[in-house]
Amino acid sequence: MANISKLMKQAARLQQQMEATQGQLAAQTVEATSGGGVVKAVARCDGTLVSIKIDPQAVTPADATLLEDLVLTAANSALARAREIANAEMAKITSGLSMPGLM
Repeated sequence: MANISKLMKQAARLQQQMEATQGQLAAQTVEATSGGGVVKAVARCDGTLVSIKIDPQAVTPADATLLEDLVLTAANSALARAREIANAEMAKITSGLSMPGLM
């Protein structure tokens, strides 16, 4: 019974740590640019986009396809960085977890 009690306490601590980390990640942002800074994307580390900024000089009807590509590149780069940070933070929490059958 002592092992089950210890496991339950460990699981409760882990849940609290994960909730706290998720809250911190939701508040943390990363920024990425493309086109030499013409397009800037800001994402939260919970995987949501905060903003996309486009230099007004980049907006011409002839360059619409290029601008779309730059926005997509900056957004994907920001989201990839956000995922990396989130994964690293969650790994810190679960690295010492010993749960037979789960890892």
